[in-house]
Amino acid sequence: MKRTKLLNVFISLSLVGSVLAACGQKNSASETASPAASASAAASATNLSGKKIALVMQFNTGTFSSQYVEGVKEQVEKLGGKVTVFVADTDLAKMASNLDAAINQKFDGILIDHGTAEALEAGVKKAVEKKIPVVSFDSILTVPNVTSLEQGDQKMADATLEQLAKDAGGKGNIVKVWVAGFAPMERRQLAYQAFQKKYPDIKEIAAFGTAKDPALDTQTQMEAILKKYPNKGDITAVWTAWDEFAKGASRAIQQAGRTEIKVYGIDLSDEDLQLLQDPKSPWVASSAVDPKDIGRVQVRYLYQKLHGDQTPEKVVLEPVYVSRDQLPKDKQINTTQLSEYVKGWGGSQQGYTDWMKAAEKK
Repeated sequence: MKRTKLLNVFISLSLVGSVLAACGQKNSASETASPAASASAAASATNLSGKKIALVMQFNTGTFSSQYVEGVKEQVEKLGGKVTVFVADTDLAKMASNLDAAINQKFDGILIDHGTAEALEAGVKKAVEKKIPVVSFDSILTVPNVTSLEQGDQKMADATLEQLAKDAGGKGNIVKVWVAGFAPMERRQLAYQAFQKKYPDIKEIAAFGTAKDPALDTQTQMEAILKKYPNKGDITAVWTAWDEFAKGASRAIQQAGRTEIKVYGIDLSDEDLQLLQDPKSPWVASSAVDPKDIGRVQVRYLYQKLHGDQTPEKVVLEPVYVSRDQLPKDKQINTTQLSEYVKGWGGSQQGYTDWMKAAEKK
């Protein structure tokens, strides 16, 4: 009896620790699962086998998205389920249709990645009515009984913009790469607007961005801007609101030999880390949540719902700031190894490992 009680306490603490590592507790709008609900879900997680899970995505562009999908698949498979991915290639009408297809095909649970409330709300309400649990990521959904995850987007933007201002001495000319129409981008834009007011001597001389072929398009447009501003000192830095933008801008700057220009980004993947570690690359810092952790945490909330536990309506994931000077100079690392050098990165995975070991011993 004592062993069982101790084990239940351990399961509760390990899962709650995992969630707290991923969720931004300083944001009053965010919530976390209760210890009782977490313990209940953890203890029964290994019994939730054979579930069919649909992942409905607006797009899957770039390595950040691919690693997010890896996190989703890894977590579902460890819990005994199977994932089917529906990708809309940025077409919101197609995304809404894919959501309807997942409902009609009677998936046990639905995960949503990006999209808009206008495109998805009707379908999500239909899923809830049919008792299909839904957990969304970066979708701005406010449907009752749906848990919505988002990254600390304004905090990510603040971290990189403040470092840009510090490195630039509070003045200079910058280029912004950003695109409207996506929930995380709109939140990042709020931080950028506040930054502009705070640092009036930092001037925006160009702004652009597109979600279609973002890395390649950014590289092409950045090449044109470099020709327009050919002299050293014309451009101080480039701020990018997505890692795909940072990759494109960095390649254009490096190929042009304009390494005096620094690039600051948001999001981080294995490919991004290679650029961040390269001393010849202009990309010097980024702020991000581990993309695999996003997928893992999203799945865990879905499985809590499948078990009948209460989950919060909104969860804000805590970002981590990563700069080149934090990284090793003698070897290339990936995002799995990043936690050895950057505190707070990938905090969810160890919590999950402890959680599963405890559940399996029960």
